[in-house]
Amino acid sequence: MKKVIIAVLFCSILGANETDISSFDDEFSDKPIFDPLSGYNRVMTDVNDFMYRNMFTPVFKGYDYIMPDEGQTAISNFFDNILFPIRFINNLLQFKFANAGEETLRFIANTVVGFGGISDVATNVYGLKKHDEDFGQTLGYWGVGSGFPVVIPILGQSNLRDIAGLGGDYFINPLSYSNDVWARDSKFFDLNLAIKTEQMINENSLDPEKYQKATSGAVDLYTFIKNAYEQRRNALIKE
Repeated sequence: MKKVIIAVLFCSILGANETDISSFDDEFSDKPIFDPLSGYNRVMTDVNDFMYRNMFTPVFKGYDYIMPDEGQTAISNFFDNILFPIRFINNLLQFKFANAGEETLRFIANTVVGFGGISDVATNVYGLKKHDEDFGQTLGYWGVGSGFPVVIPILGQSNLRDIAGLGGDYFINPLSYSNDVWARDSKFFDLNLAIKTEQMINENSLDPEKYQKATSGAVDLYTFIKNAYEQRRNALIKE
């Protein structure tokens, strides 16, 4: 259970950063969202905002300063290649067989020719596209509603369906089993946590000020993030 919680938290922070909050036109949606936890969500959004601006962003900037761009890209490619099972299985579950096949070819190309995934030859040489899918999208594809919004402490905007989806993705994420393979007997070192922390920091270091740029003009921060998140997730499910 502890591992599931850790996975949910770290996947959520990544998801929060991946949220494309690019237009202030999205700040207020025409369709009201049922939000019974709005009081809690608003407080937690402010807490997260403080931590992002004053704790996480400096870490991302520091990492970006010391890590060469080539190293950041290679690490990002490596993690992206490892997460192939999540994309492959969720494409299959949504009957997107052509996309699942292309994901398989990407994985083979990047693993064999791309030196274990550190080089994205699948995109740069063979023109194979990545097809991001997760279990939250799969649930949406099969008609599961989003449920009400939930802001996860420290880590960001989500909803009931996507939180459940993160739990599903945890079990097909190879990184979730790093402790069992390489640190089974360690009582004081959580390799799984360390690897996912490195993944999160490296990914966010590619654009350390992404959060500030995305939210700098928001009048009502919680409503802005909530609506943008729901609209983006709905768009991804309909793709």
